[in-house]
Order: sequence, then structure tokens, then C-alpha cells
Amino acid sequence: MTRRCGLVAVLGAPNAGKSTLVNALVGQKVAIVSPKAQTTRARLMGIAIAGEAQLLLVDTPGIFEPERRLDRAMVAAAWGGTEGADLIALVIDAKAKFASRTRALVDAVARRPEPKIVVLNKVDAAPKEALLGLAAELQAMLDPEEIFMISALSGDGVAGFKQALAGRVPEGPWHFPEDQVSDATDRMLAAEVTREQLYLQLHAELPYASAVETEKYEERKDGSVAIHQQIRVARETQKAIIVGARGARLKEIGSRARAEIGDLLGRNVHLFLHVKVDPRWEEDRGLYRDIGLEWVD
Repeated sequence: MTRRCGLVAVLGAPNAGKSTLVNALVGQKVAIVSPKAQTTRARLMGIAIAGEAQLLLVDTPGIFEPERRLDRAMVAAAWGGTEGADLIALVIDAKAKFASRTRALVDAVARRPEPKIVVLNKVDAAPKEALLGLAAELQAMLDPEEIFMISALSGDGVAGFKQALAGRVPEGPWHFPEDQVSDATDRMLAAEVTREQLYLQLHAELPYASAVETEKYEERKDGSVAIHQQIRVARETQKAIIVGARGARLKEIGSRARAEIGDLLGRNVHLFLHVKVDPRWEEDRGLYRDIGLEWVD
């Protein structure tokens, strides 16, 4: 059979479920997921196999109105994810109101030349009448090749969507080995896992003024790996929240992150976390490079 391979840019507003969908298509976790919006920061590729097709899924940051340098870099990464794409998959939160922010995003996507598929996600939590009305409106605005109704979280409809993508990417050789699921380095994946634990454990206590940087990644002779990470925050009060009473919160963050990193890498992990207060961390060009973002003036 003829092999196929293509780049699919997964776009959407913050918290539309893009990362959950990419993980579901790949069949394992390659992108961090959190109930908080704007969790994804950099362009990250998940690699899925569907029969003879290899799908290169670009999980992009949510597109929103940027207010600071980090926001601008994230939005630039999102639109940059469409460059060279064979197909755009626009993910819409079906249970959310069709707000002006989402409408502006749809208008922007409509002006792009790439073929488009609309994915109405979280349909299990939306009334059927509202779904049909939303689908009709999006059909008129975008004229997509197809509209899918799915729940990325439960997996409902994901298999059919995956097969549709496989049939639409062009013929050509695969770009990655069959067992590779992401283009992210182990250093980047480790930092992302720790950042996810910050979101999951601290919820609304910690704003987005934080970053995780893998400073050292050492292979040990026994096959394990030692990872030293720095958590950078803007204020002492934020550091106190992360560290917790007698270091208990930081210990728990490290314990859960270490276990998940070990599962992802398939080896024992020794994780060392350090929290640093740096009010100007968002102005560090090197940090942007390390977390996979371009510097935006």
C-alpha cells in the first residue's frame, strides 16, 4: 500500500482541548494537559500512525489577544504552526459560547489557504440543538471540508477523525521512525511535565508568571538519568507558594513529576528542583529558546 505523511496544524482558542486531542490521536501523552487555559506554550509535534499514514500533529498554543512578550511569543508560535501545513484542524469548544474571541479566530482561519477541518470538541457536554446551530454557523463561515463532533477526553469520535486525517494527507514517505511519538527532546518533555504539575497542584494560587528550565540532564552509568530543573517565578510570594510549608509542596511536585518523567522515558529518574525568583525572567532570550519559543519584540 502507498504510504502517506502530512502536517496537521491543530489550532483553537485556549482550553479548547487541543492537547487532549493530540494525545488521544497519538495514543499516549505527548502534550501536557491542564484545566487552566494557555497551558501549551510552544509548538509541539505529536506523531500518530493511522494505517499507512503518518500524521505530524502540531499542537499549538491557544490563540488569544496577547498582552505581554510571552503572550506574543505564544501566539506567534501558534500561527507559525500553520506554516507548511497540509491541513488545519480547528478545534472549537462546543460547550462554550461562540464568543467574540473565537469568532475572530474563525475569521482569521477562514482567510488561510490551507484545507480546513472543524472539530467540535466536548460535544458530550453540549445540547444537541446548540451543536447543530454552531455547526451550521461554522460551515457558513469557513466552508470546511468536514465537521467532526467528538469528545477528546472520552475518545468518542476520535477514531473516525483520525481516519479522515489519514485519508487527506498527501502520499509520501514517513518522516519519523514508526515508534517515535514526538519531536520534543527529553529535556523539553521533562520540563513540560514539571510545569504541568505546577498547574495541577497549585491551581489558581500560581499565575502564569512562572517557567521551568532543565538546566542539567545527566545520563548515569546505571541507566538512570539525573535531571536538574529551575522553576523561575517573578516574586518571593510565588516562591513561597511553590515551596510550601517546610518544602512539602515542592517535594510533592517533584515526586509526581519524577514518576511521570520516568514513565515517559522508560527509566529511573533522579529529579532535583530549585525555585529562583527572577522578576525579569520573561526578558531572558535564552529561556525562550530553551522552552521552544521565538523571541518576539
